[in-house]
Order: sequence, then C-alpha cells, then structure tokens
Amino acid sequence: MAKNKKNLSAKAISKQKRHHRQWVTFLRMLRYGVNNFTRNAWLTVAATAIMTITLFVIFVSLVSHNVLTNTVDELRDKVTMSVYLKTDATTENVDKIASDARALTNVTNVNIVTPTQARDAFIDQNKNNASTLDAIKLANNQFPWTLSIKVVDINDTSQLATFVDDNALLVENISKESPPSFAGDRRDAIEGIGRAANLAIQGGIVVSVVFASISMLIIFNTIRMAIFNRREEIQMMKLIGAERSFIRGPFLVEAIVYGFFGALIASGLGYSLYMVVAPSLQEAAITVTPTTELLTFYAGFIVLGMIVAGAIIGVISSLLATRRYLRL
Repeated sequence: MAKNKKNLSAKAISKQKRHHRQWVTFLRMLRYGVNNFTRNAWLTVAATAIMTITLFVIFVSLVSHNVLTNTVDELRDKVTMSVYLKTDATTENVDKIASDARALTNVTNVNIVTPTQARDAFIDQNKNNASTLDAIKLANNQFPWTLSIKVVDINDTSQLATFVDDNALLVENISKESPPSFAGDRRDAIEGIGRAANLAIQGGIVVSVVFASISMLIIFNTIRMAIFNRREEIQMMKLIGAERSFIRGPFLVEAIVYGFFGALIASGLGYSLYMVVAPSLQEAAITVTPTTELLTFYAGFIVLGMIVAGAIIGVISSLLATRRYLRL
C-alpha cells in the first residue's frame, strides 16, 4: 500500500514538473516572438502596415455589405403591388377580393384605398399645381378602388399574377383602364440598387482576398528573412534536440503580433471612418441605424474577430515560411 502511494506521489510530481516545463517553454516562446517583432523595425512596420490595410479593407467590406443589405431590405419593404378595381365596385366585393388576396402565401398585407381616399390623396399631392386641380374638378374625375398589396418577395409576383388572372370576382371587378402595377418603375430602381449592392459586395470580397494574399506574402518573406538570419541558431537548437514546436513557436507568435496590432489599428480606422461618413449616408436616405447599433453593441466581438482574422493570416504565413527550414 505504501509502495503504491509512493508511486502515485512520484507520478504526480513528475506530471507537475512536466506541466511546469511546458508552461516555461510557452512563456519563452512568447518572449522570443515579441523580441523578434521588435528586432527589425522596417520589416515590422511594413508587415504591420500591410496587415492593417488588409484588415481595414475586410472591415469596410463587411460594414458596406451590412449597410447596403439593410438599405435594400428597407426599400423593398416600402414597395407595394397595386391592383385597381372599378370605381363602381361594391364594398362587399372589394372586401371579399382583399380577403382572398390576404390568403395568398406570398402576401403579407393588403390595404384598401377607396376612390374618395385616392382622389383626396391625389389632390393633396398636387395641391401646388392649380391647373391639374382645376382639370380634376371640371372633369369630375373618378378614381378606382385600389388594393395596396405587400408581398414577401417583390421578385416573385407569379402567385399574385395568377390570382389576378384566375380569381373570378377580381376579373369581374378589375379596372380595365388601370392595369396592376406590380411596383413598376420603383421595383426596377430597387432591383438596380440590389444589383449594385451585390456588385459592390463581390468587389469588396475580391479586394479583400487580394490584400490578404499580399499581406501573407509580405509576412511570409519577413519570417523567412528572420529565419535566414537565425539559421545557425536554429540549426544548433535542432542538434541539441529542441522540439520543432519550440523552434516554430516564436515565429508564430511574431506573426500573431503582426495580426494583433494590425487588427487594433484597422478597427480604429474603420470605426473612425464609419462615424465620419454615417451622418452623410443617413442624410442621403441610406439605412445606417442597424449597422450603427451592431458596431456599438458588439464592438468587443468585432475587434476580437478582427484580431482572430489577423492571427489566422499571420499563422498561415508563418507556418509556410518555417516549414522548409524545420526539415533540416
């Protein structure tokens, strides 16, 4: 029994020593990595600057994507499909048609505008145009009933088109002079914005990939130069039995430090730029409020994500650079 306790105690002590050595080794790798970061000022500045530009482009691309998406979604939400009914259609028939339209799976809301309401709205919109108002009063123009319909997806109006063609009561009461609008010019404008947004997003992705590649190349060469300058030291470490992880560790730490500082600078620049341009964008009817709230409430997570992205770029570059020399 005493022998077993002694063996367990010896194992525990051995395990504790092993953990202590691992912790000391980790701290040494961190120290050596930070020292490598400060050894060559010009290379450090160049690598950090490119990393900053890369992460800044990524930040701007993601923020622009969010702003454009919110703007397009808000514009689409304002688009309605108008179906016009005869002026002499009965209230009962109009209500029945509206009820049938609400039952469609692609329809979210149906609002009924009476001929009187339509006339009053038109007069209010043209209150500064005296000739138009006089013409309406002299001709006693009659306006049709209007069903203002909102749909889930303005790109898919097939169900609504089928409803207009097949609903017997609607066919009987639909206005012959005013065909359904299905959003008309406004829909074309919003789809144009959507296409421009998609193009901008794709362009941002391409630019981000290009800068990430350039950043990886520069960090790759920076680490290679550092390894070349320390090749004799690395060879000596390998001869005395140093583990590859210990040799590679400082270079990984150095690359991660590039990403860390690049992420902090890029985040600061990105937030500053957004705060400067956000008021102007809002004045131009661009939806920025959801993005502002996102950047405000999740600032810590966003900066952390930038740091992780920078670290990933740095680690990949460092692993590629150290791979050849660690085979010696």
